[in-house]
Amino acid sequence: MTTPVSSIRNLGPAMQEAFERAGIHTAEELREMGADAGYARLLASGHSPHFIGYYALVMGLQGRPWNDCAGDEKKALRRRFDALKAASNPDTPPGIEKILNEIGVIPARKA
Repeated sequence: MTTPVSSIRNLGPAMQEAFERAGIHTAEELREMGADAGYARLLASGHSPHFIGYYALVMGLQGRPWNDCAGDEKKALRRRFDALKAASNPDTPPGIEKILNEIGVIPARKA
């Protein structure tokens, strides 16, 4: 039996479409590959990185509400997200965006 990605807690129709564009068509496929591999596929398909979207996915795969993430767990997820984002754009040196944001060269992006 196959179920849509949008059947996973916290993931709606927009994420269903995004995962389909990334070649992930069912909740079963996404559960089997896990949050990090699934999110990496999203990024590789051109999806813009968004930290809340990432941790909503992680929480959803655990059957938890998207906002059930805080403290050290959230910090650890942020590190994982940053690593996935960096790996999806190997041409950008690590930390360069943060430095450019800090000195005001580019507007700060919300993640």
